[in-house]
Amino acid sequence: MTPREIAFLAAAAPNVTIAVVGDLMLDETWYGDVARVAPEAPVPLLSLQSMSRRAGGAGNVVENLAALGARTIALGAVGPEEEGAWLARRLTTLPLATGTIVVDPLRTTPVKRRMVSEGRQMLRVDQEIAAGLSPEAEEKLLGAALEALALADVLLVSDYAKGTLTEKLLSTLLSAARSRGIPAFVDPKGKDYRKYRGAACLTPNRKELEAVTGVATRDRVELAGLGRTLRKELAVDAMLVKLSEDGMLLLAAGEPSVHIVARAREVYDVTGAGDTVLATLGLAVGAGLDLASAAEVANRAAGCAVAKVGTAPVRFSDLLEGLTAAPDEKLLDDRHLAAVVHALSRAHKRVVFTNGCFDLLHPGHVMLLAEARRRGDVLIVGINSDASVKRLKGESRPILSQRDRAQVLGGLDAVDFVVVFDEDTPEKLIGIVRPDVLVKGGDYTEDTVVGAAFVRSYGGEVALVPLVEGRSTTSMVGRIRGDGNA
Repeated sequence: MTPREIAFLAAAAPNVTIAVVGDLMLDETWYGDVARVAPEAPVPLLSLQSMSRRAGGAGNVVENLAALGARTIALGAVGPEEEGAWLARRLTTLPLATGTIVVDPLRTTPVKRRMVSEGRQMLRVDQEIAAGLSPEAEEKLLGAALEALALADVLLVSDYAKGTLTEKLLSTLLSAARSRGIPAFVDPKGKDYRKYRGAACLTPNRKELEAVTGVATRDRVELAGLGRTLRKELAVDAMLVKLSEDGMLLLAAGEPSVHIVARAREVYDVTGAGDTVLATLGLAVGAGLDLASAAEVANRAAGCAVAKVGTAPVRFSDLLEGLTAAPDEKLLDDRHLAAVVHALSRAHKRVVFTNGCFDLLHPGHVMLLAEARRRGDVLIVGINSDASVKRLKGESRPILSQRDRAQVLGGLDAVDFVVVFDEDTPEKLIGIVRPDVLVKGGDYTEDTVVGAAFVRSYGGEVALVPLVEGRSTTSMVGRIRGDGNA
């Protein structure tokens, strides 16, 4: 997984339409202080200070997709109470989200309430009655889901065994998706997976696979055998088995098993991690990645999800956080750069930009870049293309090609991304990045820095970094050529 691949996904996401159908739930968290025990019983007394709400179950899949910028069609059912109305309103007003949330008068909206004090969950109260849809609600939801398939690139099915996914609805949707060539990914529940027959991929966790096969094992080879047998029985194309801290196991038809190693993270809360896996897997496949690459994305997203508290969605900025990359993997084109900058802006990261030819990197360059990176969270470096350098420096330059120069810069820890521009100045590039800080060397004045007025116009900062005396590419080239004036 590289920054370039994440940038590709971020750029592709708004063009991917994903239909999400399944059990909708409301997650409430009640925050407060516990200073004493209740007088009527020896139990902690929570003094309520605030409350937050989020969509859970299939709704959390929609929340994750919205956070990643995909077009989403939410499909599900709720009861007639206020909680159901909140869910329906939330899921159809998220960015790029539409959908049909059926109100079933005979249904109770599942609600999970967590009581939290000093960052610790003290109690969870579940309000739910697992029951199938009424015939009228089933027909309405099925009709809306079939209409959604006409627009969707991917179908995601989130089953929490709360009754929304009736046998008729599942069999009709999965059959329709396969006949239209739309991949259907299912996060399954229960011990009978025959209802998912014909799906493109199932994403059970280890315990769920053990429950449905009746065999408990920690041996990965044996687990792969169980998964392959089940995959064949169900006529699904692949199984992606979630192994918690051991990563994931991809079992695709006609392919050797692939073990995807988990990214080492401190686990705070596994709530909603499966929803994040389903969302990112579907988005990655919808954007054009093969299943193995999509599973890598989902695995990284799962690592980000468990490092958050509660059902918090994962964003592209989370996927980029702490990502190591080979030097040439930091090079982005304009389209990918815009997507990355948007993701960083949404995450409130302080972006620094500087530019130059960077032909024959020397200590002055290194110090400039280190100082630039110190002024923010992310450093983006623009470099002149070979043609641009020739126009500025003469036919004998550059010494190194733009590809080589980008790779050298990418090898520096201070540099997060590199982008090549073909114009004589970086004015267009600065317009795309809109940096919080624009950095140039001390041989400039603010009035002569290209883009300075633009950056200052929206409250950005222009910083001039002192040069290292006697260090320049021109003098280095002169010494190499034996120029007596160098």
